[in-house]
Amino acid sequence: MTAPLADPAVLAARRAALAAPHMAPLARFAAALRCTTGLAVPDADPADGGIGARLLLLLETPGPSMPTTGLVSRDNPTPTGANLRRFLAAIPRAEVLIWNAVPFLIHAPGARNRAPDAAEREAGLALLPPLLELLPHLAVAVLAGRFAARAAPALQAARPGLPVLRMPHPSPTYTCTSPAVPALIASVLAEAAALLPPCRDAAA
Repeated sequence: MTAPLADPAVLAARRAALAAPHMAPLARFAAALRCTTGLAVPDADPADGGIGARLLLLLETPGPSMPTTGLVSRDNPTPTGANLRRFLAAIPRAEVLIWNAVPFLIHAPGARNRAPDAAEREAGLALLPPLLELLPHLAVAVLAGRFAARAAPALQAARPGLPVLRMPHPSPTYTCTSPAVPALIASVLAEAAALLPPCRDAAA
């Protein structure tokens, strides 16, 4: 199945939706990061929950193909995007915000993916508290991959008591190594979904 954001019309509509109320604060946050760092910083996907999200899925870094869409999204035309669409299918999109532990692009044009260095890691983790300030309804965070797992102390310091779960990264680099990896990802996401409190409307 073709990734939704491979369609220029879909991508244009998503970019326009960054001005929507649930997205505007996050779009301003990303724009400020682009200004202060001078680096490319993708926006969150307006098809997801934005500031209303109750589940934060924290990946590692924007991939080298990020400039194609400029969005952190399950709908990106990448193998990781395809895996995210599959793994997140059972969780309503309005519940989820996908972001990166290091939110700015660290790859030179044409370079292969690499892990962040120490300075990039520290710079990214320092940006998590202001991100959390934009997520008043956050109920659980899921850290995808070994690097994102290092964000746990920063998240728990900024939001004491927040449940923080860890899972393997959804890249095919990891999911294809063993059937146990996709099973673990699915299990962790099911646990995260179970931690979401009932919606206010449902409880009324």
